[in-house]
Amino acid sequence: MAVPANTPAQPKGATGVLVLADGTVVWGMGFGATGDAVGEVCFNTAMTGYQEVMTDPSYAGQIVTFTFPHIGNVGANDEDIESLVEGAVGCIVREAVTPQSNFRAQQEFAQWMTAKGKIGLSGIDTRALTRRIRLQGAPNAVIAHHPKGKFDLKALLKRAQDWPGLEGMDLAVKVSRQAQEDWGGGYWELGKGYAAADDAGKPHVVAIDYGAKDNIFRNLVKAGARVTVVPAQTSLEAIEALSPDGVFLSNGPGDPAATGAYAVPTIKALLDKNVPVFGICLGHQMLGLAAGAQTSKMHQGHRGANHPVKRLADGVVEITSMNHGFAVDNTALPEGVEETHVSLFDGSNCGIAIKGKRAFGVQYHPEASPGPQDSFYLFEKFVGMLGE
Repeated sequence: MAVPANTPAQPKGATGVLVLADGTVVWGMGFGATGDAVGEVCFNTAMTGYQEVMTDPSYAGQIVTFTFPHIGNVGANDEDIESLVEGAVGCIVREAVTPQSNFRAQQEFAQWMTAKGKIGLSGIDTRALTRRIRLQGAPNAVIAHHPKGKFDLKALLKRAQDWPGLEGMDLAVKVSRQAQEDWGGGYWELGKGYAAADDAGKPHVVAIDYGAKDNIFRNLVKAGARVTVVPAQTSLEAIEALSPDGVFLSNGPGDPAATGAYAVPTIKALLDKNVPVFGICLGHQMLGLAAGAQTSKMHQGHRGANHPVKRLADGVVEITSMNHGFAVDNTALPEGVEETHVSLFDGSNCGIAIKGKRAFGVQYHPEASPGPQDSFYLFEKFVGMLGE
């Protein structure tokens, strides 16, 4: 498997490289962990929250290109980690990682990347790479870092081409919790950290973890719920044994149709029993599948903290945080599924409600982290259903 003849020569001092499955080779400066990793290259337009992005399990199997050029200025800390399981495998940035200058910082971002085993690549024309993704779709690639700049391009290209891609891949089972957990954390406040949850007399939500961000659970607590988190493959019987007042379906990585092989039958049964259900991102997509809708891979996906979404009931526009490469097909929604929100970027589906059921979902991330908090009302809406 030969590298194309027009591959640019390795610049002097280059210690990092991105090799796309079509043979494109992009040289840069490596930082963070050494070695190589394979994934789908996507881009994120957020101007803040790079640590939350890198620890979001929805990015499992992906290499994130940050369109904001200066990454690293707030360093890294223990409070801004969204999950301890696998998130993004690596990131690509324009400028060399900025030294931290923030009172909350505990570590430089590059050092944190090393500790977490994530590979970074700087000195890349991220505008050109983003335009390529927008025009040609998100490519499979290998990101590599070697302190002496030693790379076997032929082997890296083969690995990129052999990787099957995210379509048809169930990654939720890799990033889900492996054991049931009573969630105990409340909302974060500057100078106070995370509050303790007050469970007394609160309605009980069982949250199915398909690769959840922790801030989702904090928002459920803030909205007035007591939360028990269970693994992705938890059976209907085990969920019912917890006597939930409602069930939450979390975000997560991979193809919803693949994860749905085991998740959708459970969700269908919950709908049949008229259990209140709220789904976010992957959970929203699988709620759609359970109701008879279809999902499909998007050309480039939506990832950022500035995505406008129109709420169809009243025309209100919410600025939202998004991270998804699959979507519910809104051109052929089945009877009984109502579209509630749409993207103002491309008209794709961003929300559904199941008619006659206490069940709804949104494609975006109302918990933000990073991003605006326009959509917290959705957690209050869900928790408010639990006593009905």
